[in-house]
Amino acid sequence: MSGKRKAHSVAEKTARSSDGGPDSGGPRPASERDARVVLSNEPGSFARSVLAERHPALIQQVRDAFPYGPRQHEALDALLEQNDNGVIEPLAPSEPGHEQWSVWGRELFGRSWFDAPFLWAESYFYRRLLGAVGYFGTGPWRGVDPFAPFKRAELRGTAVDEELRALDALADVPADERATALLHAAVRGNRADLGFRVTEGDAAPGAPSEDLVADDSARLQRLLPAGAGVTVAVVADNAGRELIPDLILIDHLLLHRHAERIVLHVKPHPYYVSDAMTADVVDCLRRLADAPGEAGRIGSRLWDAMATGRLEVLAHPFFCAPLPYEEMPGGLRAEFAAATLTILKGDLNYRRLVGDRMWAETTPFADRTAYFPGAVAALRTLKSDVVVGLEQKTLDALERSGAAWRTSGTHALIQVRGR
Repeated sequence: MSGKRKAHSVAEKTARSSDGGPDSGGPRPASERDARVVLSNEPGSFARSVLAERHPALIQQVRDAFPYGPRQHEALDALLEQNDNGVIEPLAPSEPGHEQWSVWGRELFGRSWFDAPFLWAESYFYRRLLGAVGYFGTGPWRGVDPFAPFKRAELRGTAVDEELRALDALADVPADERATALLHAAVRGNRADLGFRVTEGDAAPGAPSEDLVADDSARLQRLLPAGAGVTVAVVADNAGRELIPDLILIDHLLLHRHAERIVLHVKPHPYYVSDAMTADVVDCLRRLADAPGEAGRIGSRLWDAMATGRLEVLAHPFFCAPLPYEEMPGGLRAEFAAATLTILKGDLNYRRLVGDRMWAETTPFADRTAYFPGAVAALRTLKSDVVVGLEQKTLDALERSGAAWRTSGTHALIQVRGR
């Protein structure tokens, strides 16, 4: 068996294993067997560029952002060497999560990072990065978010000031038009991704309005009529400039009674550079509440909504697992099942929702999300190769354009599967 063929076999096994949900086991549908797991060992591929370029750049940024001591610098050096030239090593037995990651990585330890499933390799890289800087340790760096300086700098930026001032113009717009504008702003907000900008520069967030390759926004709005008194789950992606429009959309849903209660799911610890944690939600709420005009009023309403339980923040450990949502544990499945609609933000959530495989682009979104417990919506700016649910004519036009539409952050989608 060739090395690449063997790596694919390992990836298939890993894609079926889980800690937090039932091992799917048994034969997969033919369409899934034929869809290749995304790896990072293909020269010129986006996945390879993340491991080969973005991860080393991120290690340097984290190193420069804090006055770490010799122990942290040595650990970062070792992680960089392993990422570039070495093999995947397990966590030390004394490290938190050792047993769990030993299960998740049992087929992959000892192999090149580039031969592991892309989703797994990215997730494990961030776990190892947190370990290197002492985030999970017992010393003074315990609990210190290595990405906090990047997130806070963005939140203080003038771009956020301009975006918050723009809310004043929406204050008197009819509710249905305002809802559409805020929904599209939440999709655009996904461009504010610090990890994406590590290697892409600052051009993408300021690019022209995104081209929607799929737009089920009307279906989403039909699922949430005013006065329905329902619960909506929102699975956040990035903090800062992305989380603010998410919170503004949440405020609109609560204010106009499209939802009686909203549960905002965030990460339990730092992840993928800018992924939102509870601390980031608090920072964004303060940024809104301290702003003048409509932004300040939104911030005050959301602060009150937290106090009354109409807005609740949860941080389940599965959100930092290297697994698809199809393998979510029973408790999280029950949370989503209790919601009238679950809205998942961002590229990583999309990859986990449909499966990080090279699906045929016209594979129906409803087919790939049929397992999900209840109605689900994906709001995503495209920053990786995986995509489903496109119409053939849309796909043909995108391919003729010659643009890197899958990975450049210039295109987006709103996809919905109802109950």
